Amino acid sequence: MKVLVAMSGGVDSSVAAALLLDAGHHVTGVTMKLWGGESDTGCCSVSDVDDARRGARVLGIDHHVFNFGDRFDADVVSPYIAAHAAGDTPNPCIECNRHVKFDKLLVRARALGFDAIATGHHARVVDQPDGTRRIARGADHAKDQSYVLYMLGQRQLDGTLLPVGGITKAEVRSMAARLGLPTAVKPDSQDVCFITSSTGRAGFLRSRVPFTPGRVVDGVTGAELGRVDAVELVTVGQRRGVGLSGGDGTPRYVTGVDVDTATITVGPERDLLGDEVVLRDVVWADQPVSGQVHAQCSAHGAALPGSFDAATGTLTWDQPRRRVAPGQAVVLYDGDAVIGGGLALRSGVNEGTNAHLGDARTVR
Repeated sequence: MKVLVAMSGGVDSSVAAALLLDAGHHVTGVTMKLWGGESDTGCCSVSDVDDARRGARVLGIDHHVFNFGDRFDADVVSPYIAAHAAGDTPNPCIECNRHVKFDKLLVRARALGFDAIATGHHARVVDQPDGTRRIARGADHAKDQSYVLYMLGQRQLDGTLLPVGGITKAEVRSMAARLGLPTAVKPDSQDVCFITSSTGRAGFLRSRVPFTPGRVVDGVTGAELGRVDAVELVTVGQRRGVGLSGGDGTPRYVTGVDVDTATITVGPERDLLGDEVVLRDVVWADQPVSGQVHAQCSAHGAALPGSFDAATGTLTWDQPRRRVAPGQAVVLYDGDAVIGGGLALRSGVNEGTNAHLGDARTVR
């Protein structure tokens, strides 16, 4: 099989290429040039391209660079900025997977005659009894990345390989060291690739979004308790950065963000609890599912039980839990397998009443 491996310059993708070679595939490496601006974190720096190229040389495979900068700007960076301007909390890595790695790259690979693409994600592609496929949790649950791949449907899964999903991170590094790969001891990428460590999220957004000073108000009395410099930088569930504590020493958390009125609502932790979250832009691995599911609301959070109504996009928790920030992904699981997911529109009673399902569809 001819496989195009997305080599980010990290250890996981380098080992993914090595495993495919061991399995007898014809392997070519590619690094995607995505962000044209300043970068010192993530997977888009010049040094990452060099690391990927050196890894390919050690493995004896061809290596190319594809420039997808325009697509990245349009489908990842611009929506990230717009989401903050609207008071949402986006996940740009998910949108990069959705629009670039498993769309643009997959289309390019097929046009060039490759049978599949592969990445270094710690997740698995599993076959179902009915012949369909699912994304499932990787063998190393501490490094599991199935959450950020929830948008993959049958069309993408039919052409995707995830070679390191069946082994642990320790095994990945051990193999890299044994092969003499330059990425063997390279730290994992932790940050958004277009956000530099020196300026941070605020510095990146400041030149792109007009910040709005806002009031901080008590969620029960409506009394003004303080001010923030930019409501666009505040997210539901946040505790630090608003400079407040309860008069009795009880910590206060952000329970609502209203950009239109420049108002941040705060309250004790119990005010963050909610029974449901409504999802927009719901996608499915195969067919829509209603009924009992487990749902995960962050990349490394726990999947908690609840009931999902596919007709309305409403997830009702079995037990009240912390409200999900609007814009965050909520991923639905059946055991270890991803069945679908969407983005939080509203959660709990204080997030407004404008719930709608959005574009609920099956991704194929």
